[in-house]
Amino acid sequence: MHIADYPHHIIQRGHNLATCFFAEENYQAYLHWLGDGLQKNGIQLHAYVLMTNHVHLLLTPRAPEDISRLIIALGRQFVQYINKTYRRTGTLWDSRYKSSLIQTDIYLLRCQRYIELNPVRANMVRDPGEYAWSSYRANGLGASDPLLSPHALYLALGETPEARQTAYRELFRTELDEAALTELRLAIQQSQPIGSERFLQQIEQMTGQRREARPRGRPRLEPDGPAALPGQMELGL
Repeated sequence: MHIADYPHHIIQRGHNLATCFFAEENYQAYLHWLGDGLQKNGIQLHAYVLMTNHVHLLLTPRAPEDISRLIIALGRQFVQYINKTYRRTGTLWDSRYKSSLIQTDIYLLRCQRYIELNPVRANMVRDPGEYAWSSYRANGLGASDPLLSPHALYLALGETPEARQTAYRELFRTELDEAALTELRLAIQQSQPIGSERFLQQIEQMTGQRREARPRGRPRLEPDGPAALPGQMELGL
């Protein structure tokens, strides 16, 4: 379920958690085609991280179908490139990406932190600024990143870029607590919206379907790192 002009948290995983990025140029190629797709579909990208075996994107589309078009085209281009480069065949990604609609005022910056802290939770780096393949260096440190379109909520953090970056870095002084992590993971795992009860009711009225991420008995949430190489840890799903 996608709705125009609402932010969406997207995750796409490697098939069976297999590696999708094998070398630096793979990350560069993915970001190149991501930029092309964002421009072609008129989608705003607020945050991202490319992990070894999955990607997170925080997007706002102009039309409901824009996200599917982007992910399908991007996935096809990248798989063809990887298969040709490494002389392999077959699929690379899981058959379906997951998507969670985000209530802006409460969850947008929380979701950005969740995304950009993935490499820290995977014990790949100690600070998110040390990781090259995420939006943190732009959002938190002022590095140039033409892929990004800062959300209005981010822009409201300060009157100048320096003030915004300082305020944004302050958000990262404390880690997300377990309740916040579980809530975000459950929503994306079930491809459900995340927000207040009033927000969920609004989405239900817009779509005609009940939308709520709920535990199913004891939901199996992917841990912050299975027994694998550090870069292959699956975070937030």
